[in-house]
Amino acid sequence: MSQSTEIAPMAAGNPDRLTGLRTFWYYFSVNRGAVIGLFVFILLVLAALFAPLLAPYAPDVQDKTAFLRPPAWQDGGSTQYLLGTDPVGRDILSRLLYGARFSLLIGAVVVSLALTGGITLGLLAGYFRGWVDVAIMRVMDLILAFPSLLLALVMVTILGPGLFNAMLAIALVLQPHFARLVRAAVMAEKSREYVVAAKVAGAGHTRLMLRTILPNCLAPLIVQATLSFSNAILEAAALGFLGLGAQPPTPEWGTMLATAREFILRAWWVVTFPGLAILITVLAINLVGDGLRDALDPKLRRS
Repeated sequence: MSQSTEIAPMAAGNPDRLTGLRTFWYYFSVNRGAVIGLFVFILLVLAALFAPLLAPYAPDVQDKTAFLRPPAWQDGGSTQYLLGTDPVGRDILSRLLYGARFSLLIGAVVVSLALTGGITLGLLAGYFRGWVDVAIMRVMDLILAFPSLLLALVMVTILGPGLFNAMLAIALVLQPHFARLVRAAVMAEKSREYVVAAKVAGAGHTRLMLRTILPNCLAPLIVQATLSFSNAILEAAALGFLGLGAQPPTPEWGTMLATAREFILRAWWVVTFPGLAILITVLAINLVGDGLRDALDPKLRRS
């Protein structure tokens, strides 16, 4: 009897989970742009994972006989270098493929850091209120008072140029968005019956925040994390373009733009393809974020 009573809830839970996934996919797939963005993002992930297999050359291999060679379809181009070469004879296609790894790494690290810090500060501010709330939120307001790129520039200037310092600076800039979002959600959930019941049952502050309240705040956090992922890639590319992010010869897309900007008038491909890579990636992730918002927001579902 005990085995049957344990198995029954599990069997009953699986259909509910499948129904939830089907519902999520239905509302997500209604947004055609989100589906296209998801497809492009999956291609980007696959390209990054299999870059050593897909790239015809290593990203730092130079061909001294092929400086600024145009793409294969243009006069003077060669199928040996499908998208042409950069000013020092490196294959642009190979560097773009390896650059996708850096873009995904930047987005994942920045969002992880910003999400962790923002959730912690938002939970403390929304749960305890009082002077804790005032102190945390005033610091967040101070960060938001500055343009994000300008603040990131100042921080990287202080810490020193480099990819890791750029990721730290961008994470700090994006952190207030998560903190404010979590604070608002915690304030809305804190007075609900299930939280009061858990408190009466003897749950401590940590359990109430992490196990009771936080799981009910995840939907907006997922959407914000997706949008912040694209912002992180864009701002890292901007810092790389200004020489404060990833340093040459790292095949990061913003750094590729920076090293090739003086050749923009006579070798359009050295800046066009990295710029298109940034544009397509950021656009795809933003489209996925819109689809997630449509699928996870109950108000949008009802509309």
